[in-house]
This record gives sequence, C-alpha cells and structure tokens, in this order.
Amino acid sequence: MELRHLRYFVTVAEELHFGRAASRLNIAQPPLSQQIRQLEDELGFPLLFRTKQRVELTEAGKVFLEECRLCLAHIDRAIDAAGRANKGEIGRLDIGFVGSATYSIVPFLQRYRLQYPSVSLMLHQMKTTNQIQALHDGRIHLAIVRTPIQSPFLTSKIILKERFIAALPQKHPLTRKRKLHMQDLAGEHFIISSRNNGSIYHDAVIQLCYKSGYRPNVSLEAPEILTIVAFVSEGMGVALVPDSFRNQKNKGVIYRDLEDVEPCLEMSLVWRNDEKSQVLNEFLKCIK
Repeated sequence: MELRHLRYFVTVAEELHFGRAASRLNIAQPPLSQQIRQLEDELGFPLLFRTKQRVELTEAGKVFLEECRLCLAHIDRAIDAAGRANKGEIGRLDIGFVGSATYSIVPFLQRYRLQYPSVSLMLHQMKTTNQIQALHDGRIHLAIVRTPIQSPFLTSKIILKERFIAALPQKHPLTRKRKLHMQDLAGEHFIISSRNNGSIYHDAVIQLCYKSGYRPNVSLEAPEILTIVAFVSEGMGVALVPDSFRNQKNKGVIYRDLEDVEPCLEMSLVWRNDEKSQVLNEFLKCIK
C-alpha cells in the first residue's frame, strides 16, 4: 500500500464518481479504477459499491475514509514540519554566554526571535572555559564569549566591540559630572569580577586603570557582573561595566560615559566546524 493509493481513494470517495475523481487527480479513469481495485484486494474487503449509475461507500469504506483523511493530514503536517526544520525555521538552539554579555546579546536575540518565532531558544550562562567544553561535548550549538577562541576545531567571529562605562552609586559626587575620565576614578573603591569567573573582563578593567596611571583600589570582588552592579547600588564602590549594561535600570546606580575609553571589550560567537544544525546556520545569517 502506498500513499498515492490513499489519496486516490479519498478523492474517489469525495466525488463518488470515477470520472470526476480522475479529472481532479489528472490521471485517466481506467488506471484509477485499477488502483482502487488493487487497494481493495490488498485490504481483503470492498470499499465501494459500484453500479452503472452510481458509486457508494461501503460501511468499511466510510470508516477507512475518515482514517485516511487523518493519516494524510498527519503526513502533510510531517512533511511541512520536516521542510521547515530543513530551512532552520523550527527546532532548538542552545546558546552559552558569559554574564558580561547579557545585555549585549539582547538585540541579536530579539531580531532572531522576530524572524524565527518557532525556534526554542535555550540560554545557558557559563564561563568561557565551560562553554568551550560544552561545544566540544555537543551540549550547546553556540558560545558567546569575550574573546576570539583559537582552535582548529572551532570557528570564531567577533560581532561587537563595546566600551566601558562607569557605574556609580546614586549619591556619589562624580554623578554631578555628565562625562568622566578614567583619572576621575583614581582612588575610588573598585568592585570587579573575580578573575576566576571571567579573566577577560577582569583583566580589561585592570589594564584600563594601569593605562590611566594608577593601580585600582579593589575593595570587593564579586562572581557576576549583575552582583557587581547590585553592590554599587548599595554604595560599596564603583565599577566599570559594558556599555550595554546602562539598559539595566538599577535603583541607586548612575551610569556615566568615560570620554577617554575606546571600545575594547569584544564579543565573539564560537561554534564547531562540524556543526550541522540548520537552525544555527540561520541564526548566524540573521545576526550578520
């Protein structure tokens, strides 16, 4: 039994006329009659009563018609779903990201979501080293990190460079200035991330201070940038955060631009060279 037999039968059952059914199917009437006979022979019982004047469904034919319709509808849905999956329009995309990139990735994800609303996005906040291991293990399709990764098995692409801005407690005297320079922060109590939780971000902050002629007075290290901003809001110190974090409207925190700081914090996408996910391919096209 083939799918065409089911489609042929449904058409004949709907028309109750072999001539009209053959016309709908764009085939000759004799081959159509032969196909229906073959289907009945395979089933072992008649589906149609045939006379010279009319064609009628048997009781078995009526039941078979409803089941065929359900079967064909399910197959049509399966074909449509498979076609959409082949185009990367449905499926699942697992993305790892470092905490400091949280607000940087939002515009990319929003753009992708508008274009591919049926794809399930699964986000995993992870350290860079854990993301790379997850890529190799096949647990994520894409890593979002703060530095390009050099590996013969991975592809890396820089998609964004951000500048740092200053995060200040709301009542800090420096909030009276609209813009700051790095030298304005000399002597302040800095809150930074632990190097164990993000060496790129940690080292970039330290280097900016050194270039401005001073060693930062680190009074507190926190595991995540969101925690850092929370401590700033409590007046425990100042911090340098990616420009995208100004979108986080924390109560008690004022953000100020740093005029002498150029974009230096890179955000890169990393994926396996042998990754075959069409969903990932479409994501990469979408964010170019």
